[in-house]
Amino acid sequence: MADTRTALRICPFCEATCGLTLTIDDGVVTAARGDRDDVFSAGFICPKGASFGELDNDPDRLTQPLIRRDGVLTEATWDEAYAVVTERLGAVIGAHGGSSVGVYLGNPNAHTIAGSLYAPLIIRGLGTRQVFSASTLDQMPKHVALGLMFGSAVAFTVPDLDRTDYLVIIGANPLVSNGSLATAADFPGKLRALHKRGGKLVVIDPARTQTAKLADRHLAPRPGTDAALLFAIVHVLFEEDLVDLGRLAEHVTGVEQVRALADEFSPEAVAPACGVGADEIRELARELAAAPTAAVYGRIGTSTVEFGTIGSWLVDVINILTGNLDRPGGAMFALGAAAPAPRPPRPGRGFKTGRWASRVSGYPEALSELPAAALAEEIDTAGEGQIKAMITIAGNPVLSAPDGDRLDRALDSVEFMLSVDPYLNETTRHADVILPPPPPARSAHFDVALNNLAVRNNVRYSSPALPLDGRPDEPEILSRLALILYGIGADGDPALVDAQVIATTLAKETADPCSPVAGRDVDELTAMLYPGPGYERRLDMMLRLGPYGDAFGARPDGLTMERLKASPHGIDLGPLQPRIPEILRTPSGRIELAPEPIVADVARLRDALGRTAGGFLLIGRRHLRSNNSWMHNLPALSGGSNRCTLQIHPDDAADLGLTDIAVIKGPGGELLAPVEVNDGMRRGVVSLPHGWGHDRGGTGQQLAASRPGANVNQLNDGTHLDPLSGTAVLNGIPVDIAPAG
Repeated sequence: MADTRTALRICPFCEATCGLTLTIDDGVVTAARGDRDDVFSAGFICPKGASFGELDNDPDRLTQPLIRRDGVLTEATWDEAYAVVTERLGAVIGAHGGSSVGVYLGNPNAHTIAGSLYAPLIIRGLGTRQVFSASTLDQMPKHVALGLMFGSAVAFTVPDLDRTDYLVIIGANPLVSNGSLATAADFPGKLRALHKRGGKLVVIDPARTQTAKLADRHLAPRPGTDAALLFAIVHVLFEEDLVDLGRLAEHVTGVEQVRALADEFSPEAVAPACGVGADEIRELARELAAAPTAAVYGRIGTSTVEFGTIGSWLVDVINILTGNLDRPGGAMFALGAAAPAPRPPRPGRGFKTGRWASRVSGYPEALSELPAAALAEEIDTAGEGQIKAMITIAGNPVLSAPDGDRLDRALDSVEFMLSVDPYLNETTRHADVILPPPPPARSAHFDVALNNLAVRNNVRYSSPALPLDGRPDEPEILSRLALILYGIGADGDPALVDAQVIATTLAKETADPCSPVAGRDVDELTAMLYPGPGYERRLDMMLRLGPYGDAFGARPDGLTMERLKASPHGIDLGPLQPRIPEILRTPSGRIELAPEPIVADVARLRDALGRTAGGFLLIGRRHLRSNNSWMHNLPALSGGSNRCTLQIHPDDAADLGLTDIAVIKGPGGELLAPVEVNDGMRRGVVSLPHGWGHDRGGTGQQLAASRPGANVNQLNDGTHLDPLSGTAVLNGIPVDIAPAG
């Protein structure tokens, strides 16, 4: 008889962070269902979570390191792989310096302990500024807007879904994506609950998405005009004397500057550009102002466009002007258990971009990163500061970034490439060494980043459900890479890395008079840490120093790693609470509503109102059964609606004579895609999903390669960026459509 048991696990596949109950037979995950006792998700599960076992057991996952021998990637021992890294990466650093090494971090890093705690140590060890990530293909405009307004680029505002009366969703489809930059298990259930309590949902999206179908009102603007539409709402709020800052009045500066900026964006002025009637815009503004509570929530559709930072800024400008920021039912700030304990309100240094610039095109840095769209040119353009080696961690920029063909060629030219990744994919096939982390069931899980985006404060931890079976976990892999970079060598003790971080952090905390452990002995505190692996000791330190922590015994009922592990379904920390002014770190100590860089960029938006675009505009699309490029190799998630098709309005298809296959031409190239007629598309707008294009040779994902789809980012030449954030413009791209042949 099979040895059958169950184990609890937080799903690491998207930002919903649902609790799972795994069924394990003879050491293999055979099923996954929702954990009904999970304090955050209460049993909710989506198809991705249900496929946990398939991903965990995917036969195409790498189980041993690969090293390139005579041009061919072949299996090797871990010692052999670390030796090649030491020699080859060391040679590049010796010849060109650590600054010649580029680092790319993919989206899954936000879902792992290793990506959150250890990847930054790799960057620090290199001393490189050539850092790129999926952030500049996704949410960087939000970081920049928040940083300029609040002084912190991670002071994320999230909609208080459980208490709001009026929710506006712009550029997001949470019924399919499960929410993003708003960690909410069962987003669909929360929208149904909104209706049940008499609330109203408005969706602004060029397509009638699954979320839009649930809305009380759906506005379908032309792609890329979100910022103009939002500015028109601001105009109406001022024009009709609907502005009411409420308790925030004493904490806000720049209101009159925003009033002046909005003057030229009346609904009548923006309506022709947006393709939304002026009366509809005015009615939306009035309803937002009149609602008992309201929240505006914007996502990737407002970020990956020409005016992404302005649009992201205006989302919270409206929340502030209607008195809905930082109050129950509005847009609020989560408080994660591993975040630093709140300090007394005080002015801060604020937030700046452009502290350095990319070498070739001079793109400004944002949040210590350069645009992912600039990665290829930083590799293939000769000169001082050229990238000579690459490290990728859980990323596939050949499919995720614009002009993957150029990046494909560029990666083939570096002197050395190292990838930490479980798959041989379109990017890692260029690597000289691939170090594969274990499957998720053999890894611990704690949402270091995503807890700070939760719509209800909570804390949960998953111990590994299965043993490592002789393989190193990802924290050990990255720690050994750090040991190489810091000159100790891969055979050093990985615990040294954690010990150094702990010592440095506690020294800083004990010297801070506002810290809960001010003046205490570092050695005493270190001895109190949980006696587990290094990452558990670090998490214990973070929890104890955090807002709910025990302050190393000073608050006996506070949170510790021991208490958390004794609560396998998690600990509910309550609804979101007001956090202004405590969260503000601007130089003025107030919300700076009119930051100079954004004010200066508004003229560009104003000039764009008169622009007319012919042809079609291309937008992206989310799939419930997919997550970017890395979940196309699972049988349970393939087929069905999870297909790479060109969605187009039936009248547009008829006008063009489209039947089965279309040719799509964009600034960066052309491709073929099957046609899917969809009357939910706005006329003149077409949609292709992101993350496909698995037709390049030399990869190891057999199912994905058999159903490759088309790489939508190959239509993009990568030269069109939001200038304030460096984010690639992936939505609203002009394209030409024609029947194939």
